[in-house]
Amino acid sequence: MKPLVSQPDPLDLALIRSTQGGLPLEPHPYAAVAERIGTTEADVIARLERMMESGVVRRIGLVPNHYRLGLTANGMTVWDVEDSEAERLGSWVGALDFVSHCYLRPRSLPEWPYNLFAMAHGASREEVQLKAQRIGDLLGSACRGSDILFSTRILKKTGLRLGE
Repeated sequence: MKPLVSQPDPLDLALIRSTQGGLPLEPHPYAAVAERIGTTEADVIARLERMMESGVVRRIGLVPNHYRLGLTANGMTVWDVEDSEAERLGSWVGALDFVSHCYLRPRSLPEWPYNLFAMAHGASREEVQLKAQRIGDLLGSACRGSDILFSTRILKKTGLRLGE
């Protein structure tokens, strides 16, 4: 049986290990990574593009530390939305500038009636509550109930890390 994805070559692995903690904060980050692993900037970019096309790397993106930005109140807003409207309304909620992630999950009745989740960030709980109110206004009559689950501590904030 053929493997779904071939094993990355040693330079691909070195590239993954060199960037898994983030890109260097400098004007030419790919050039700096290339120097670290002994290749060229063009090769680093081509390898990352190939790994993204094959699915080995899902995305390259900025992950701001919202705590350092002063957004220390973080609330997972949960909503009991009519199933027939949840996907359409969820896309609207996910597009709000203060929502970092939004997704649908199955209910677990009778204890857990919520099917739409949206993480809102603010400088205070009151600010998050106001943002939740904006979400509620957007959901309108399709929403039958809601709650906010505020974060009390930071857990793991990294993706998969490959060892040496």
